[in-house]
Amino acid sequence: MSTRTTSRSQDEKTVRDWGFSHVFTWTDGPHAHYQPHAHSGLTTHLIRRGSMTVTYPRDASPTKETFGVGARVDVPAGKVHEVWMGDEGMPGNYAWSQAVWGRPILLLVILES
Repeated sequence: MSTRTTSRSQDEKTVRDWGFSHVFTWTDGPHAHYQPHAHSGLTTHLIRRGSMTVTYPRDASPTKETFGVGARVDVPAGKVHEVWMGDEGMPGNYAWSQAVWGRPILLLVILES
């Protein structure tokens, strides 16, 4: 299993440096699936452990792309996307952020096992 070598606080600072000001955490289990959906603002994910697969079902030729530890995945505001977590789940494994009221918000999820 791959895990980032930086600490949770270091990764939170990194994403805050990207312009996201609020940090929240939550846990996704193995193979968690999020049906197609969109967010009103930019979202970003910083994967700390495990993997995440994303597709954009409304694209002309949708494909699935899997991202692993250390990847930053940005999803533009309003873009419909569908997401699956890998075998390890992603409890605390990625940062999710969204711009709300014009201000970016970060959700950094980190697995503490």
